[in-house]
Amino acid sequence: MHDFDSIYREFEPKIRRYLRHLVGENEAADLTQVVFLKVSRGLASFREEASLSTWIYRIATNTARDHVASAATRQQEREQLLVAEEESLDDFPDRAAPGTDHAYVRREMSACIRSIVDQLPESYRTVLLLGEFEGCSNPEIAAILDLRLETVKVRLHRARARLRQALQAQCSLYHDERNELMCDRKPIVVAK
Repeated sequence: MHDFDSIYREFEPKIRRYLRHLVGENEAADLTQVVFLKVSRGLASFREEASLSTWIYRIATNTARDHVASAATRQQEREQLLVAEEESLDDFPDRAAPGTDHAYVRREMSACIRSIVDQLPESYRTVLLLGEFEGCSNPEIAAILDLRLETVKVRLHRARARLRQALQAQCSLYHDERNELMCDRKPIVVAK
């Protein structure tokens, strides 16, 4: 029998991070609690046909899908927030000036990449998040999403290709003075 407290301590940060990528920061905390409520209720009937982590990620994925499907108005609110956030970022300089806090630059770069990942179709975004951000193996992703292994491999390949294309189209990548990879958003060119 599994101890819920130890399961919660081990998986709560991972599930919260995963849900944050799927539904956003504001809803991730609440949905994480919903996921672990479902885990606690279902733990006694867990049959161990899959690993515990696969089972928990599957609950999280289904919970997020149900939430998104029932919240079309939340998507509109999120888009409005993104527009407002982009407008407020216009006040910042395009390139980090010497002496700029390196952690701030890395956070901005991470936010930029996250926004590009968020633009991917849901089927690609989910496999990419599980594989690249959560460290799940392809067989684990297949079990979590109830997909064939070949389907996971194809979606992951296509997701990486789309991410690469989006990064090349939207970002100027370069190495800074410490030889660390950096990113600046390319200016939007409006055709006349």
